[in-house]
Amino acid sequence: MILSEDVFLLQMRFLLLFSRQGKLRLQKWFTALSDRDKKKIIRDITHLVLSRPPKACNFLQWRDLKIVYRRYASLYFCCGLDQEDNELITLELLHRYVELLDQNFGNVCELDIIFNFEKAYFILDEFVICGEVQETSKASVAKSLEEADSLQETMEEYMSKPTY
Repeated sequence: MILSEDVFLLQMRFLLLFSRQGKLRLQKWFTALSDRDKKKIIRDITHLVLSRPPKACNFLQWRDLKIVYRRYASLYFCCGLDQEDNELITLELLHRYVELLDQNFGNVCELDIIFNFEKAYFILDEFVICGEVQETSKASVAKSLEEADSLQETMEEYMSKPTY
């Protein structure tokens, strides 16, 4: 059975991570927007998601977008999608991101994101580029993270050696 290529395409507009208190912890924008528009979107989406009951569906309509979110511990992972995009694939993408964060930080928590935000962005960039999933293998992403960590350690050792 041959499936068309566009069945698996997912074009995210943005990814937001925020706490139960509404504090933004991470944001990734895949479309060009002004800072004013971004702040309004963040405020509106945060308010919408936090005001929903815990047993409510993880999908909602907002303006011309579908909002897909999932709560893990004290963090909400939230994506904005086009109308034709698949919500279930997005939930799987969010879960994959959390799995990668867990693998890297060991049961990731809000403080891991706060103090290691550059690592959280790096992990996201390893499997999502321009809002589209580029790598689905956790092993491949983990290998690339391991190589990056190794390179960073090598550079730190090199920079710490005295020069004569």
